[in-house]
Amino acid sequence: MALSTISSSSSSSVTSPWLYDAFLSFRGEDTRDTFTAHLYHALIQKGIRTFIDDDEVKRGDEISLALLQAIEDSRISIIVLSKNYASSTWCLDELVKILKCKKSKQQTVLPAFYHVDPSDIRDQRGTFGEALAKHAEKLNGDSVKLQMWKDALREVANLSGYHLISNGRNESKFIKKIVQDVSRMANDHLYLQVAEHPVGLKPHVEDVNLCLSVGMKDIRIIGIFGVGGIGKTTLAKAIYNSIAFQFEASCFLPIDSDTWNQVNRLVQLQQTLLYEILGHCRSLKVDNIDKGIYMIKRRLHSKRVLLILDGVDHLDQLKTLAGACDWFGIGSRIIITTRDQRLLTAHGVDSTYEMTGLNQDDAFQLFCWHAFRSEKPIDGYGEFVERIINYAESLPLVLTVLGSDLYGRTKKEWENALDQYRKIPHQDIQKILQTSYDRLSENEKNVFLDIACFFNGQWLVDVNKILDSFGFCPNFWIPRLREKCLISELNGRLQMHDLLRDMGKQVVRQESPKNPGARSRLFFHKDVRDVLEEDIGTCRVEAIVLDFPKGDDIIYLDPKAFKNLKRLRLFICRNAQFSEELNSLPDGIIVLDWSNCPLQSMPSKFRGDKTLYSTHAR
Repeated sequence: MALSTISSSSSSSVTSPWLYDAFLSFRGEDTRDTFTAHLYHALIQKGIRTFIDDDEVKRGDEISLALLQAIEDSRISIIVLSKNYASSTWCLDELVKILKCKKSKQQTVLPAFYHVDPSDIRDQRGTFGEALAKHAEKLNGDSVKLQMWKDALREVANLSGYHLISNGRNESKFIKKIVQDVSRMANDHLYLQVAEHPVGLKPHVEDVNLCLSVGMKDIRIIGIFGVGGIGKTTLAKAIYNSIAFQFEASCFLPIDSDTWNQVNRLVQLQQTLLYEILGHCRSLKVDNIDKGIYMIKRRLHSKRVLLILDGVDHLDQLKTLAGACDWFGIGSRIIITTRDQRLLTAHGVDSTYEMTGLNQDDAFQLFCWHAFRSEKPIDGYGEFVERIINYAESLPLVLTVLGSDLYGRTKKEWENALDQYRKIPHQDIQKILQTSYDRLSENEKNVFLDIACFFNGQWLVDVNKILDSFGFCPNFWIPRLREKCLISELNGRLQMHDLLRDMGKQVVRQESPKNPGARSRLFFHKDVRDVLEEDIGTCRVEAIVLDFPKGDDIIYLDPKAFKNLKRLRLFICRNAQFSEELNSLPDGIIVLDWSNCPLQSMPSKFRGDKTLYSTHAR
């Protein structure tokens, strides 16, 4: 199921859903200046963000909205149950709210029984019974509220907690134990760094969370797919931060495909998954893939977990890390990010979500934050910003990289940089996008490069005929490239993102940076001119397209220019004029497109018996 994407210009960071790690509920007259004060300072010293109501002003009868909000914003509530706790209606209202948050927000509740017996609270004896009796008199028959307080006291008395009795443990040890446990819980789900400026991210998070339906008693596997640099990892991190606290355990596992071919990489991933979910212990040693699968199924089948597998590009990764829903406990959620939609289909995920690029407003804002450290450009730079946004075509990665690269530079430097980007992609962008190419099979690479260099925007039916004439089976490979988000189809024409096109052309340039005659494909008019005028072509050249700027379309052809191009399979001449007659063309040419050919006939030595797709004058 592909969910629709909603755009947003929000720049608020999607990080931890909690403002505080802990909320302290206590009866001021009992423990404010003693036990609670010591506990609060111990928590703060440990780096635990703790809310304490330190307002000494006399409270009214109604609990403040600010205090209720603080409870909602806290991950853990520590309730110090002292002998006079129930005498305060504020404390009782806090308790009711805390237990509601325990149910609705999976908040952790830790009762500390401070010189009181839990059974007295449960049965409402002693000071607790006396306090409730007094409240009953004042409530004037409001039995509903009284019953809520009684139920809350019974519920908290039945929770596992900490017990300090008058002749018992030392208070400092008691506090130390609480702080240790709270620290462990607060750090149980470390919040991931999402993005410095997560513009437009919030609607995507809401869409996917709606699909996940956390809290439902089922197990779901969700796939997020999209082109490299579109923001899949950023989205996955934001989702992790927004829901991880609702699970028994969680793991964000980067697959790191750059090291995919390393020995035992899958075993390492299985080991990491188990450690993240269960903690470090010797019994979790994974020796081989089969043992890892067995251990994951055996140890996690009853645990409600959140697992995010980021950057998957092989089906084996899914089969060995999250082979089936029943590997995990009821309520678990598994999220997969990939550039290859086909992997998600093959693995049988429950639903998919296509990550799309930013809208114009969000792209503008994101770029400005990185390039100018503000939402708007500096005066005089507006035109440059528009050009960058058109170049980036909504890819957050490109906007972020180029914005950071151009920050603090002069207009002249911006102008020069823009010209350079058009010729050769920025190295950081090239590196990210090229990983998609590097993972392709040889046939996929050939089809991708032909489209990038020659056929972007062409009619699909024509491209299919041409690629089929090369034996590339386009009806098989083009759908695969589409599933990997490398191409698309619009109104019958093949479409490739301009940056993917530029990445493909740069791959070809890298085949022979200094000698264009040793590259597989020639498309840049200067390179074509050099090869044909200086006779520097080699047998590595497979395809040539001549598409020259007006007024610069005459080639002073070397008579032997085509002699060494033994593997030339495609020759397209759109507007070039030759100063010399062609003596020959390679007989291996399969596609010859020369609709404006000025020659009366092809060179006499050119047999053309292998040419299957031809448009030229005769």
